[in-house]
Amino acid sequence: MEDEESVSAAVVTAAQIARLAGVTRAAVANWRRRHEDFPSPVGGTAAGPLFSLAETETWLAGQRKGRGVSQEVALWQALRAAYGDDMIAALVNVGSHLAHEAGNALQDNLRDAVDRLVAERTAPRLFEDLINRFTTSAGRSGAQAVSSPRLVRALAHFAGEVKGLVYDPACGAGSLLLTVAGSDAAPRAGQEINPELVRLAQLRASLAGDASAEIEAGDSLREDRHPGLRAQLVVCEPPAGQTDWGREDLLLDSRWELGAPPRAESDLAWLQHCYFHTAPGGRTLIVLAPSAAYRKSGRRIRAELVRRGALTSVVALPPGLATSHNLPLLLWELRRPAAAGEEARSVRMVDLTENDPDGPLEPTTDQVAQVPLIDLLREDVDLSPSAYVTAAQPDYQAEYAALRAELGQQLRELAELLPPLPPGPGVGTLDGFAAVGVTDLLQAGLVRAEGDEVISTSDQLDTDYLRGFLRSAGNARRNTSPTGTHRPDLRGAQLPQMDIEQQRRYGGAFRNLGEFEQRLKELARIGDQAARLAYDGLTNGALAPRVTREALTREGAE
Repeated sequence: MEDEESVSAAVVTAAQIARLAGVTRAAVANWRRRHEDFPSPVGGTAAGPLFSLAETETWLAGQRKGRGVSQEVALWQALRAAYGDDMIAALVNVGSHLAHEAGNALQDNLRDAVDRLVAERTAPRLFEDLINRFTTSAGRSGAQAVSSPRLVRALAHFAGEVKGLVYDPACGAGSLLLTVAGSDAAPRAGQEINPELVRLAQLRASLAGDASAEIEAGDSLREDRHPGLRAQLVVCEPPAGQTDWGREDLLLDSRWELGAPPRAESDLAWLQHCYFHTAPGGRTLIVLAPSAAYRKSGRRIRAELVRRGALTSVVALPPGLATSHNLPLLLWELRRPAAAGEEARSVRMVDLTENDPDGPLEPTTDQVAQVPLIDLLREDVDLSPSAYVTAAQPDYQAEYAALRAELGQQLRELAELLPPLPPGPGVGTLDGFAAVGVTDLLQAGLVRAEGDEVISTSDQLDTDYLRGFLRSAGNARRNTSPTGTHRPDLRGAQLPQMDIEQQRRYGGAFRNLGEFEQRLKELARIGDQAARLAYDGLTNGALAPRVTREALTREGAE
């Protein structure tokens, strides 16, 4: 098997570590700064590092971090103790209980724990939170059958809003089928080989109120349950690396419009299955391993796909979107022409491999290439975006000099922004002030909410004072959910009552701190850009190390 198809060690993001430990992302950031033995990143980017799941779990256990913090963590640990690695069965039983189905097998103590959490959030929200926690357990039994939230987000972005039938022939737990294409998509049809995952997907649909979803059990390649179905959108993350997908029994199958797939090309068998079920004018979005774009055994099918004008784009997604490995993925978009003359004349190649997996998915101009079909029909028929997307070379010397100068100026200005703060009256003394709830201020019309922010509508309240105290440790604890996620919620926030002059003094300090934070973020962005430019320039010959006076003296002596 080719190297890039092998499964690498399971990895997690900082957000997933926070969820595992039942804390906020800020707590994880603090651990990274304060503990030298915190696991080092094994991949990702500076803005979105990835960590070894095994190393992280070992560190958390050794530090006893996050234990007992979250009711959801406690429930998850109890489920793990009761079901071991069979967490799909655990989730099915939880979903059955949440759906009030008679005779479900969930133990009484687990039912009580679920019911306590339902009192804090809706049943669908709790079920989705538990399924998301399951996806962070990458590498555990069955986790690879659940599309990661990052991948779901990416496909939803490229799918847009779809009105009409949506179909997923390898739907797993239903993540893509039930999320991609927006709320207007209806009905939805899916198939999955694992009966437990079918049950899980059905429960997700039921709890979400999606009565139109029809999800059946069976192997879509060998036992297609929807032979006459033609969908407006087909989405699919097929099982990777299938060596026995039934080729001998399916050689004459009518789905192979582009040619019978070779034994090693299960990816292209799934691609053709999806395209077969695409209605005229409809689209297919399928996620494949990078090697499917260039393997020699699949070039004939790729060439036919290009010749027919069915392939409209290939997007190289950022690493870290798969559940069980950190390899990059390619998103192929196909469109079945509705009439003659509507075939694609070129293929849009997009390379997002350098992007933050949690960042924007809209490509910049230098990440896109519109490639004529004739340029793709070379001997190897390589459909890898990296073969066609070439970023323009920067002026290394000028850009590096400008960034360095800007960095120096920002550093000088930054020191002036951090306000001098003399000693206060003592820790805990502000607790002696009478407290007022933000809800009361909202109801009285003294403040108004704009998104997650509050703005004073009275000359007796300072807006910066309000915003600063909303970020206090006490309010942060009130706004941290049982999953450890910080969600701004004004309803429980409390503020100390102060006269307007005191408010303005605090507000001025908070305002300076806010500007300091913004400038610090800008400084980090410039620093990261300068470092990357320097590394590239030094390694490609555009830049050279500085020659010091001491080095010149040594060279002269020699």
